[in-house]
Amino acid sequence: MKPRYWDEAAGELSRRDRVLARLIRRYPGIHLKRRSDPFTTLARAIVGQQISVKAADSIWRRFVAVVHDAPHRAFPRLAPHRVFEQQAQALRACGLSRRKAEYLVDLADHFASGRLDPARWKKLDDEALIAALVDVKGVGRWTAEMFLMFHELRPDVLPIDDLGLQRALRTHYNAGERLDRPAMMALAERWRPWRSVATWYLWRSLDPVPVEY
Repeated sequence: MKPRYWDEAAGELSRRDRVLARLIRRYPGIHLKRRSDPFTTLARAIVGQQISVKAADSIWRRFVAVVHDAPHRAFPRLAPHRVFEQQAQALRACGLSRRKAEYLVDLADHFASGRLDPARWKKLDDEALIAALVDVKGVGRWTAEMFLMFHELRPDVLPIDDLGLQRALRTHYNAGERLDRPAMMALAERWRPWRSVATWYLWRSLDPVPVEY
């Protein structure tokens, strides 16, 4: 389902920014899309850290088979308590590193204990929710920002440390030359309060196929 703000954001960005106007025309009919529940989305993000997409998919399938009653569903919803109850040996047997197994158990504990409670997130601004998420072992700011964009569909997230965004900014706005952090932040000011949408279209200029988390 398209985020309710998407068409308004695309229209505003097209009026403010010639680069984005061109990209928005080039990629009609596609948009940010939520795929799964909060716990499953974060667990999958942890599994996929610092490995190839192919390796992550293989490990994820084995992980789901261990912790889920119906592992063959396309997008299974995982129960935090099922992950928390698993022995480290069983998680390692899925192909997870010792550290990632620890991260997944810590994530499950945060959800099972209520330290991460999605019912409360609507009351939190972006920075407060990022702070809550990075309390989980293995969830850094970039992972939290991706979660806010792709799962929570927050409209004004700017993942300034994302290498793809940095590459798109220097390609489209600075003749391929590197931009420092203050320059990137200043450039993105014109996109408020739709920086998630601007970032998403800039990513499309590098990879037309949308990523889903």
